[in-house]
Amino acid sequence: MTTDQKPAPVRPAHAAPVVFGAGASIGVLGGMIGLGGAEFRLPLLISLFGFAALSAVILNKAMSLVVVLVALPARLAAVPAAEVASRWPVAVNLLAGSLLGAWAGASWAVRMRSTTLYKVLAGLMVLMAAALALTHVTTLESLALPLWAQIPAGVLAGFGIGVVAAIMGVAGGELLIPTIVLLFGEDIKTAGSLSLLVSLPTMLVAFARYSRDGSFAVLGANIRFTLIMAAGSAAGAVLGGLLLGVFPDLVLIPLLAAILLVSAVKLARHG
Repeated sequence: MTTDQKPAPVRPAHAAPVVFGAGASIGVLGGMIGLGGAEFRLPLLISLFGFAALSAVILNKAMSLVVVLVALPARLAAVPAAEVASRWPVAVNLLAGSLLGAWAGASWAVRMRSTTLYKVLAGLMVLMAAALALTHVTTLESLALPLWAQIPAGVLAGFGIGVVAAIMGVAGGELLIPTIVLLFGEDIKTAGSLSLLVSLPTMLVAFARYSRDGSFAVLGANIRFTLIMAAGSAAGAVLGGLLLGVFPDLVLIPLLAAILLVSAVKLARHG
């Protein structure tokens, strides 16, 4: 398959406070709902900082990886390690699909034409908005599937989540958490910890696949930008976590979903 994606040149220098502030704002948005906020950061990389779609995805993936690594110790401290460890079959079940999905998703992303990738990203933004509403507005209950159906369902769900996370450059917690609750009957807090354990190796696989493509050069050309925005995102996520519950979900979630939908429209028109 042919593609018009090319390694991006070095972006014009942006003032460090602007980059850090943008990352922090995204982190706060995500932190207030217990997520990293990468789904909000992606359209910002494209619209505000002017990166092409694939370049933005690769940078977003790098930043998401940093934020997850920062969030993992805090999340594991919130839920006893023994409790998370006892749920290892859930993580393994999802990883059986998500690792393959991450490699496939990254492979598809680097082969897509730029105009196609913008439209795919727009569609996935709508999916994220729906997942956000499902997780935070409705009450999730286990589907209580028998083991013979639960295992293949977990592999298929993991594959789909791996594909989405790789193409968007996100950790995938927005999709992993409701999946873990629905398929495996875990509570939201435990599902959040398990989602990080699944997303970290899944992100590393996608990152490894992107590193084989010429477009990965955008990361080396913008390493300072990436580190500053990642630091802002991590700091913002901590602040957002402290604000968790301050704003009612009935106000916050529709607002965040609307941001994702507006971003989707802009991305769809971008290509």
